[in-house]
Amino acid sequence: MAASTPPRFQFRLRVYRDAGIAIGPGKIALLEAILQTGSITAAAQQMNMSYRRAWLLVDELNRALREPAVESAVGGARGGGTVVTEMGKELIRRYRSIEATAHAAAADDIDAVSRMLAP
Repeated sequence: MAASTPPRFQFRLRVYRDAGIAIGPGKIALLEAILQTGSITAAAQQMNMSYRRAWLLVDELNRALREPAVESAVGGARGGGTVVTEMGKELIRRYRSIEATAHAAAADDIDAVSRMLAP
């Protein structure tokens, strides 16, 4: 019998505002991809989503915040691009910090649940 992979625990923080998700794991991952690639188009491709879907997520996120997380630059010799603002970078950092804090706080319970799983 093959050994199974160890269990993986993941916290999925979502901040709801009105009927929608203002901040969630997908939007944070998209911000990180934009930060890495410098482009909504490239970030969307990296995440296997359409440009339109990525743009809508960025627009929702920007409208939910006091200041935009993402700004687009138009034109120029290289055709513009997309910049994750200081607000966007701070949002990523805080979101990931909340996840890490929650994981650390739940470490004993995670270990206990892991031991309950069949080998």
